[in-house]
Amino acid sequence: MERLITLLQEMGIPFAYDHFAEGESPAPPFLCYLLPDSGHFPADGRVYFKIEEVRIELYTDRKDPAAENRVEAVLDQHGIFYARSEVWIESEKLYEVLYSFEMEGNNDAQEE
Repeated sequence: MERLITLLQEMGIPFAYDHFAEGESPAPPFLCYLLPDSGHFPADGRVYFKIEEVRIELYTDRKDPAAENRVEAVLDQHGIFYARSEVWIESEKLYEVLYSFEMEGNNDAQEE
């Protein structure tokens, strides 16, 4: 998922996979990303084309349109179609803006 890491770096917001270690979470805004599922395409008894579900979670302590615009600008620039949802997490006192999309995985099978 080298391409995904590049996208996250372009957003210019601190990020971690799934969560930051306890006590190491930066001040908001920050991102967590997950790869919760895949929709691989099989052919000839093996994975022919890899598709990964990606979730990018933007956390802010207040509504932050500038941070949302940074994330969305990078996704838009790379032609990534995404779904977006938002929720206030009372226990954490944080907004979570969730971006969900699919991305090609490492498709070595096509390169043989």
